[in-house]
Amino acid sequence: MLARNLTRIARLSRGFATHAPSTSASLPAVLHLKTGQSFSGRSFGAPRSIWGETVFSTSITSYTESMTDPSYRGQILVFTTPLIGNYGVPNNQTPVDDKDVGVVLESERIQCSAVVVADVAEKFSHYTAVESLSSWCARNGVPGITGVDTRAITRLLRDQGTTLGRLAVGADASLSSPLAEEYWDPTTENLVDQVSTKTPYELNPKGDVKIAVLDFGAKANILRSLVRRGAAVTVLPWNFDFNKIRDQYDGLFLSNGPGDPNHCMPAALNLRRTLQEWDKPIFGICMGHQVIGMAAGLEAYRMTFGNRGHNQPVLALASSGSIKAGRVYVTSQNHQYALKLQDPFPAGWEPFFINCNDSSVEGIKSTADSGKKVWGVQFHPESAGGPLDTIEMFTDFLAECRAHKMHLNIPRHQPMDAAKVTPSLAHETPQRVAVAA
Repeated sequence: MLARNLTRIARLSRGFATHAPSTSASLPAVLHLKTGQSFSGRSFGAPRSIWGETVFSTSITSYTESMTDPSYRGQILVFTTPLIGNYGVPNNQTPVDDKDVGVVLESERIQCSAVVVADVAEKFSHYTAVESLSSWCARNGVPGITGVDTRAITRLLRDQGTTLGRLAVGADASLSSPLAEEYWDPTTENLVDQVSTKTPYELNPKGDVKIAVLDFGAKANILRSLVRRGAAVTVLPWNFDFNKIRDQYDGLFLSNGPGDPNHCMPAALNLRRTLQEWDKPIFGICMGHQVIGMAAGLEAYRMTFGNRGHNQPVLALASSGSIKAGRVYVTSQNHQYALKLQDPFPAGWEPFFINCNDSSVEGIKSTADSGKKVWGVQFHPESAGGPLDTIEMFTDFLAECRAHKMHLNIPRHQPMDAAKVTPSLAHETPQRVAVAA
């Protein structure tokens, strides 16, 4: 009897957060790949056709975070997980204070060009959900296709590499496949310039350590991870010459971003001067890592199909802060380009992480004898969603910034109190948006 009542209560409670399916009729849709394959299904979201770069993600949850990640700009995102949309979409607004940065997800809107799923959920259930995936896509002008074999698409992309695509919706679905020269390649454009802030702005101005962020398309959880650790953050456009104001800050952070890093060479040249003349801590993630590498003299190259998902293992080759050499960390990633591993490495630099699957460079750092404190990682320590194995790299970075700031303000004869360098995070719960079913 007890078990029966509990089951009945569970069903009733689930019903409070379950929304009825949309009654709008879907249109026919076809995904065309430049390599010649076509996949027919039905559309959801915005009833329009688009061009883009077709990529896949192995993430099994957090589709809302992936779709709002600016690093997916210009891309047709194929989800390998069969069912997408089952927990809907939350309200994307939060306060802007010392805990939050204005959004729940990774940006204010959907960033990818389109989504491809095997089965879109027409009913969704979660206590934070306010709308369906289809409704959200329609409101953002983003088309989707469902009812296609995403496993077959993923196998094609893994075997032949990322390819350009065309999602044809409605009347366009009956047309023949586009010619090869008709496909649009988003990487020919400076996508970073499209997603970066145009004007500087501040977050948590009362923080005890001042961090400048070069915005190549920063995920919100990067900014949130800095703010929640007590940093005052100033977000700058990607091509802003930080050297003009660098003495006002205790550290520099370079964010993730979409597209080809070679479009960001102006930022790399500015950073090269910073590295030569400035001795305060610098940390970069994803695109920021690649820009640091180019500033150091490394080359960036395009990978066959990139790494996108929440389960990429990386091996630490050196110890630094919370990172221990020889340990494998599971990471969240989203990138198409990587830094070339070369021997010898540029003077003053060493490899930091290597990918356990494809041996690509996953991190670099300044050497101990360089006199610098610089780190770059290809993966996302802040995840959202994904593993939190490396989240404490943010704590490590800010601890170095605080130590450097304290050292500058303390007379040489007065020893530093290590306990004052890093304020205690009494009970930090790593950020996870409460939308998972």
